[in-house]
Amino acid sequence: MINPKSVFICIAAFLMPFVSSGQEKSVTVTPGKSCPEEEFKAIMARHNAVGLAVAVVDRSKILFVDSYGYKDLDAGIPWETDDLLRIASISKSFTATGILQLVEQGKMSLDADISDILGYRVRNPKYPDKAVTVRMLLSHTSSMNDSNGYFSMDSLSDKSWGNYEPGTGYQYCNLGYNTLGAIIEKVSGERFDRYIADHILKPLGVYAHHNVHELDPDKFVKIYRYERSDSSYKVSNAYMSIDKQLEQYTLGYSTPVFSPTGGLKISVKDLAAVMMMHMNGGKSDGVRILDRSSCKLMQSEIVPTNYEGEFYGMAMLRTDDFLKGFRLVGHDGLAYGAHTAMFWHPKKKFGFIVMTNGCNSTTREVFADILCESAECLYRYFIK
Repeated sequence: MINPKSVFICIAAFLMPFVSSGQEKSVTVTPGKSCPEEEFKAIMARHNAVGLAVAVVDRSKILFVDSYGYKDLDAGIPWETDDLLRIASISKSFTATGILQLVEQGKMSLDADISDILGYRVRNPKYPDKAVTVRMLLSHTSSMNDSNGYFSMDSLSDKSWGNYEPGTGYQYCNLGYNTLGAIIEKVSGERFDRYIADHILKPLGVYAHHNVHELDPDKFVKIYRYERSDSSYKVSNAYMSIDKQLEQYTLGYSTPVFSPTGGLKISVKDLAAVMMMHMNGGKSDGVRILDRSSCKLMQSEIVPTNYEGEFYGMAMLRTDDFLKGFRLVGHDGLAYGAHTAMFWHPKKKFGFIVMTNGCNSTTREVFADILCESAECLYRYFIK
């Protein structure tokens, strides 16, 4: 356990200039733009954040990217902008992108019965005659839920369903996206982590992966879970080895080991590059990842969520609550203690990436305060 008081002291020490180490931080700032470092220091102190990484983009250009605090608190290692964080549910957007690529290629249909793809019957037992489709999984309208867990395909049982007919209501569901990962394997014949890497990550030129063994472990940003019971921090095991699971891997069944619902590891800088692809209709630097129509579908308002004024599309939601005065599209994430956000304005074409690897932030309505305050800071300095 790590006491928050020690976190405050360590962060304060880190935020002093690098006098003795000679180390220089990697910061990208567009010429003529100011650097809101002092304000981010204040935001971190207010929420007792271990580390924070931010980026702001305008159309096809990163205006500013920086990181503060620690990726390893005990070792005193600062968080650099090319370090890798497990980004939690923003990972769903990569899974949805993979699905829509296969739809574009004519290899599957959004309205296909997932039973036909997986090779076994998947039904809400209360509605046995109603097919559960790929489209429903993407929009969280399948009536599937996480009450039986979601770390194994064995979780997909009679206990994993709501009391309403598939296609008629919204229920956020991690198991649904792990199931979509299995569907990618069944349709493509490729292991999930390799499919995402070969068809999305590598074409975009970003360094990221769902498989910890494909990445430099020295780049991992440790995640710290705040324990409210004793006001301490505990390191989360977010990057554990999966060697043994890979030895007996079965396509379409073992998929949750990669967590299609939340397991991508990527840097703040590279996630900003991915966001710009979505912002610009599925294309980045001449490389097309998705058709414009698929991007529009992902970002559409398919179903209202549990929050007023918020709508879910396909691994993307539209919300008025992240940056006051604007309806943005994107996704947030929370897992192991990390908070992440990727949101942009679909018409004005500005967007934000915010990541923290541990804090005791409260939640303002929908999103963690530290995420919203950081985005507001970026907006004031670089967009407004």
